[in-house]
Amino acid sequence: MSAIEHRYDFLYLFDCQDGNPNGDPDADNSPRIDPETLQGLVSDVCLKRKIRDYVLCAKSESGSVEKGYDIFVLSGNTLESRQRLPYDNLKGEIEPRGKDTRPDDIRKARQWMCDNFFDVRAFGAVMSTTEFNCGQVRGPVQITFARSVDRVQITEHTITRQAFTGAKDVKSSTGTMGRKHTISYGLYLAHGYISPVFARQTGFSEDDLALLWEALGNLFELDHSAARGAMAARGLYVFRHESRLGNAPAQRLFDTVRIARQEEFEAPRSFADYVVAMPDPASLPSGVSLIDGLTQRADA
Repeated sequence: MSAIEHRYDFLYLFDCQDGNPNGDPDADNSPRIDPETLQGLVSDVCLKRKIRDYVLCAKSESGSVEKGYDIFVLSGNTLESRQRLPYDNLKGEIEPRGKDTRPDDIRKARQWMCDNFFDVRAFGAVMSTTEFNCGQVRGPVQITFARSVDRVQITEHTITRQAFTGAKDVKSSTGTMGRKHTISYGLYLAHGYISPVFARQTGFSEDDLALLWEALGNLFELDHSAARGAMAARGLYVFRHESRLGNAPAQRLFDTVRIARQEEFEAPRSFADYVVAMPDPASLPSGVSLIDGLTQRADA
């Protein structure tokens, strides 16, 4: 399919209750926070990892991945092994020479990667770091860190394991001690941008776009765990521009969505403790429409 022709800016709203949405390895895997405001943070890398995992699951059947929807940054695989694939599939046409690879060979390898890997088409990739040089490509889909609407309270829990690792540990009557970090509740907001200018370079299509919305709406359903508590997508508000360069600045559109804690809840513990106020469609700039990405309903 041809690449998308419209610009999109979106707000992504999700929450976490009694869990750790994104641990920081430099802080004993405690939930990430802004040290000044104590607002919770979830990295863009974390969100893109979940999108990749959802796409791979949605497009796989009987161990086989649908053509065009494989994943480049895949857990348990080296990047070199993925970058080698175009050189194996186009053997005789292109030759790997690392930094000395011919520009035309790099172009063909890069195109093969865009055609076969969803995350390369969506997020772009640096693929020039091994002998199998596939160049670099900038993706049309960019997502920011997510930040909680209010400050989050981190609690450290001491836990024990009554099963012993080995016979020498049986002398300990309390089992193995450990720690677990959680937040009581956090409502997180991330911003996203999709550029048709870069989509033309990677081939990011309308089908890819629909799959991205589907992934954002359902990615937490495939990622439940005791460590992450209860996480759910709460809103996906998409501003669609008629112009491929955009009909209004993204931040002006984002500011029209108001998220506020209800006054009677000083310590929010659920999504019901918040009110999300959407703009009147008639008040949006000319050429911009608002789409509920979770239901695909448009308000022009």
